[in-house]
Amino acid sequence: MKKIIVFVLLFAMMLSLAACGGSSDKEIKQPSNNSIEDNVDSSESKQSEQSESSVTAKATINETVLVDEEGVKITAKSLETGGLFGDEIKLLIENDSGKDLTFQCRNASVNGYMVETMMSVDVANGKKANDSLTFMKADLNICEISTIADMEFSFHIFTSDDWETYLDTAQIQLKTSVADTYQYTFDDSGDLIYDDNGVKVVLKGMDSNISIMGPSLIVYIENNTDKNITVQSQDVSVNGFMINTIFSADVVAGKHAIDTITFMNSELEENDIASIETVEISLIGYDFASYNTLFESDKINLSF
Repeated sequence: MKKIIVFVLLFAMMLSLAACGGSSDKEIKQPSNNSIEDNVDSSESKQSEQSESSVTAKATINETVLVDEEGVKITAKSLETGGLFGDEIKLLIENDSGKDLTFQCRNASVNGYMVETMMSVDVANGKKANDSLTFMKADLNICEISTIADMEFSFHIFTSDDWETYLDTAQIQLKTSVADTYQYTFDDSGDLIYDDNGVKVVLKGMDSNISIMGPSLIVYIENNTDKNITVQSQDVSVNGFMINTIFSADVVAGKHAIDTITFMNSELEENDIASIETVEISLIGYDFASYNTLFESDKINLSF
């Protein structure tokens, strides 16, 4: 059953990547100057720059033992770029735990930006497996990451038969050969729509081509708290009609994210919305360990 689910997810990801791959040359629709309520300050723009050496150099990693505890050993063998789904860390996984285990990844970031990963491998007790941890191409593209300087992530390891947690590792940092020369900058240009409680959210514009499911608002999120947070949207309306959105962004403490708030084409069609002119939205943030609410924004009014 798990293999069937993986194949379905892979097919969906291929469709999404096909849609995202051609979106970089599309014009992103910007909100008008009066789109944000008066009590929200505008953000200073920072143009993201990378040093010439970090962009042109090929990033590599040394063979590194990432985990060696509780009978489990995970070794990073190499970094492979240009894969179908994204850049990959080639892994050797050794299981001497006494249990059949499944290995997955959580809380991944590249160069300080949160990115989705693809990895799920079953390793029977006493066996080894060569597998890959993939950083999704769509996320690397939207964050404008052309070269990986460093990666952070943790592993979630559970028993394959009953899915009971066996080991959740600490956060792991793995640097590449270009880390020392890479210039870390984060582009927070756009319209500041929330800046409170240590969390900053900037609207960068709207793109109708970035998702096959519908038009999307592109948002930059900065988590300056000491908590890992999930940011979601609520009470969303488009042109005065209530609309459900697809948006849930996990941002680890101290990290950044670029994500999309997507309006479903089917819902827009049901409400005879041919063009998005106004959006009313509010944001809510949770501690994703306890799911306690950390903040709720006021209503944010946008015009396009």
